[in-house]
Amino acid sequence: MSLRVQIALAFVSIYTIWGSTYLGIRFAIQSIPPFLMAGVRFIVAGAAILIWAAAKGVPRPSLANWRTAGVVGGLLLLGGNGGVTWAEQTVPSSLAAVLITTVPIWMVVVELFEKDRKLPSMRVVVGLLMGLAGVAFLVGPSGFGGGSNVNLFGSAVIVLAGLSWAIGSVYSKHALQPKYPLQGIGMEMFAGGILLTVVAVLTGEFAGFQASQVSTISLIALAYLAVFGSLIAFTAYVWLLGKTTIARVSTYAYVNPIVAVILGVTLAREQLTLQTVLASAVIVVAVFVVITFKEKRGTADQS
Repeated sequence: MSLRVQIALAFVSIYTIWGSTYLGIRFAIQSIPPFLMAGVRFIVAGAAILIWAAAKGVPRPSLANWRTAGVVGGLLLLGGNGGVTWAEQTVPSSLAAVLITTVPIWMVVVELFEKDRKLPSMRVVVGLLMGLAGVAFLVGPSGFGGGSNVNLFGSAVIVLAGLSWAIGSVYSKHALQPKYPLQGIGMEMFAGGILLTVVAVLTGEFAGFQASQVSTISLIALAYLAVFGSLIAFTAYVWLLGKTTIARVSTYAYVNPIVAVILGVTLAREQLTLQTVLASAVIVVAVFVVITFKEKRGTADQS
């Protein structure tokens, strides 16, 4: 299989599978505490990759590699995925997917702090302001979900989770990674899963939790998230970060909300309002403005 085909398949997986994971999270946390659920999800997926790597004779990673895994796992999975998972207790899955599309916008902000940073153009500034306006409109009064106002705290947590994800994505591009990329991905998931589980303990999620009370739909959702959302889609995402530009990888932000909204409306009966449609359109256009400019600038820099 050629590299071009592999990249195409990886993009398809993050476009479609990740759009469905927001609803998967909603079903999973119906009877499993959020941080515990996310921790189990990534520990299982990460351990599976590490066991496979060991069986293939992949050399042991260094302590420096594990430090990188801890940082990336903490930013992407504890701060990023963990924040979204916790927030979905009060925020509809489709709204969560729309809010997390701010990740590419956050990446522009994060990259301003890099050593070889370049000041954003007026076009990028306009895109950033559009994105902020879209988020403000989206979480305003008479918003999404059951005709009630959007939970502002939960929405804020998701936006900050996007910031954490952006920092982790940019950091991973320059961090010391193992020689074998798949091993590094497994380490990041395992480390992130451990951190999520620690937070689950510290926040008292184990108190009163009984495995016998977990519903069938939550178990199915957890299995789906571990296999498809983590082993397949997350692996594809981290792999793509090393094969193409962040701008190209960030295009998943256009597709995920569409998939999430369709699934949320059809399978979870989440309401779709005109306000949500308009705000989502503004955010997606803002992301498009930012990403397309970065892509053009990146192409020009390489010439």
